[in-house]
Amino acid sequence: MSSNSNKTSKKTGQMLAIFLVIIISIVLGGLILKAEKPKAMTEEHEVHSEGEAHSENKEGMPEKSPGSDKKALEDHEKQHAVQPQEALKGPHGGKLFVKDNYGVEIAIFEDDTTPEFRIYTYLDDKPLEPASSKVSVNIERLGRKPETFNFSKEKDYLKSAEPVEEPHSFDVHLNSQYNGKSYSFSYSQVEGRISMSDKQLTLNSVEVLTAGPAKIKSILKLQGEIKLNADKSVQIVSRVGGIIEKVNANAGDKVRKGQVLATVSSQLIAEIRNDLLAAQKRVGLARTTYSREKQLWEEKISAQQDYLQAQHDLQEAEINLSRVQQKLGALGASPSGAGQTRYDIRSPIDGVVTSKKVSQGQVVSEIDSLFEVSDLSTVWAELIIYAKDINTVKSGQQVTVKASAFDAQAVGSIVYVGSLVGEQSRTAMARVVLNNPDRTWMPGLPVNIELTSNEVNVPLAISVEGIQNLNEETVVFGRYGTYFEARPVKLGRQDEKYAEVLEGLNAGEKYAAGNSFLVKADIGKAGASHDH
Repeated sequence: MSSNSNKTSKKTGQMLAIFLVIIISIVLGGLILKAEKPKAMTEEHEVHSEGEAHSENKEGMPEKSPGSDKKALEDHEKQHAVQPQEALKGPHGGKLFVKDNYGVEIAIFEDDTTPEFRIYTYLDDKPLEPASSKVSVNIERLGRKPETFNFSKEKDYLKSAEPVEEPHSFDVHLNSQYNGKSYSFSYSQVEGRISMSDKQLTLNSVEVLTAGPAKIKSILKLQGEIKLNADKSVQIVSRVGGIIEKVNANAGDKVRKGQVLATVSSQLIAEIRNDLLAAQKRVGLARTTYSREKQLWEEKISAQQDYLQAQHDLQEAEINLSRVQQKLGALGASPSGAGQTRYDIRSPIDGVVTSKKVSQGQVVSEIDSLFEVSDLSTVWAELIIYAKDINTVKSGQQVTVKASAFDAQAVGSIVYVGSLVGEQSRTAMARVVLNNPDRTWMPGLPVNIELTSNEVNVPLAISVEGIQNLNEETVVFGRYGTYFEARPVKLGRQDEKYAEVLEGLNAGEKYAAGNSFLVKADIGKAGASHDH
């Protein structure tokens, strides 16, 4: 009996010990859970951007007591503000956000189309019917008003109704509703942006200006070609037929007025010179006869008739001599030379031999062009004027001529505007005379011509110093706080100082002007590629 009593007592003690351990475990577990709860709540608020929409109801907010105020409410809302979360990469290359097995992928698609947002939705990692989710996206750019994008179903995704304009640098807030629940996600996308303090601006001498109205000189850009000044170019012919005995000049040689270019052996010249010698002898004989008859008549030895006849013969001989001399002069031949048949072809002006079409031993006629000599101290720039611009171009207007092959430019005035339009080309011609002392402007050189027609007021313009090329786009670096950001722009009319802005920048926005290439260099170092 005593043995059974001991066994019962021992079993009761074991049960009490087990019960005590269970009680202690429950108490300790409760204490641990109580201690961990604030930490869990904090973590929940930090990742709230991926969660369902936080409903501001009586269950989510503390009961409003008579002592609560507006500031307490604002502090509570700020505590529950959506915080950005690092996004994953989705199957379509976009940013993927997941919460409670519900996923949203957002991407900017711009291949062969205007840039647009595309939204793909998932449940348990499987694609959802796009129309089952209602999605809207808000973006915030530097210095601009927020933009809202609405979506409609397109194939297996939701497509934004509005295009996503460049630059694709903004803060994105995505709101989605699915199966009665709301989800909010946020992320930032930055491209073509750097931070530069005012001190750095000063050290780098980066000039910051404000976009606004300006006066722009309307410039008409034309094309043309440098040509010889035809008023100072001479085609040289032989004037007599014969054989070329010698050639003294080649194309490109500088020649002086009267310089011998070539020598021709001509039978015609020989005959004329023989006629000249005969005429000179006849004049000499007639003059002697006239002197003798005059003396005899004065001494009353011979009759007056003989004296008058001698006078007549002298006059005829002198007339014949003058005729032969004029004939030689008209041909440009000297009365005498090293040979009776020799005829020298001479340059009539100072200039350059621009064309040579003769060689030794060649038979030439009096109509053959042998040389061209041009004075290149001035040249013509001939402009091609399209029909739409004919009324814009007037004689006397000043133009700037620029070489297309190298860095050279000159200023001249239009001296002639053609009165005819080509039947096939439908263009007219205008001419500018350019001084060419250094022979920079070579005939045949293509040129670009800028003509300032008038001055116009434009509502929005920027300095041409602020225009840069980045990623094959024309951009201006807008200034927003301490940031510079590349803004693609569409430009209109421009002159040497200002360019009209048609799209991409607003009036009153600040931008980098002088030394803006330094901003471009820093953005290039930071990396300006798309991150879509």
